[in-house]
Amino acid sequence: MIPLRDVIPSRTTPVVTIGLIVANTLVFLFQVSLPRPELRMFVQEFGLIPAQFSVPTLVTSVFLHGGWLHFIGNMWYLWIFGDNVEDRMGHLRYLAFYLICGIVAGLGHVVIGPESYLPTIGASGAIAGVMGAYFVLYPRSRILTLIPIIVFIQIIEIPAVFFLAFWFIMQLFSGVGSLAGPNQAGGVAFWAHIAGFVAGLALVRPFRRAERLRPEWWQ
Repeated sequence: MIPLRDVIPSRTTPVVTIGLIVANTLVFLFQVSLPRPELRMFVQEFGLIPAQFSVPTLVTSVFLHGGWLHFIGNMWYLWIFGDNVEDRMGHLRYLAFYLICGIVAGLGHVVIGPESYLPTIGASGAIAGVMGAYFVLYPRSRILTLIPIIVFIQIIEIPAVFFLAFWFIMQLFSGVGSLAGPNQAGGVAFWAHIAGFVAGLALVRPFRRAERLRPEWWQ
């Protein structure tokens, strides 16, 4: 399922979400400009390597990506879900929330594969936290979703609760399945996604601002 947009307009300009997308874009463009040897060294230095754990890489790794699809997919999800979460939290709270979810996601990945020397990069864990917050804040929202079925393409509105729950269950099944593999921390960092989403669920209430007095149509 590929999300196209949600149905809730943001009341404020999502300056932090836009800023995060710009920051990720600049870093990614710098990455793709590097020759392969220099790129490998760059990822080794700023990526999260569980066996060579370094606290700063819990943050720096969140701004690196492994390729165009990885980068575009993450930024697309951040744009769809981030603006509304930022609207409910406020700009500074949202920024802190995003970074904390990214850090928790990285720690979750380290706990699962502490002996891995494979660098882990990407904003997926932090964005998973944003999706967890959206799950709590906007359970009655709907996500316009593209569903390719063999040669047919369907575009339908799916309740946000179903879309996000399905995404999380898929990460959970994939994460459990990865434990049986030869390299627990290799490939996609499913447990970082899981940890980030759970962190979003747990932290959204203390980070969100007080409810507005007049409920909106989607509440």
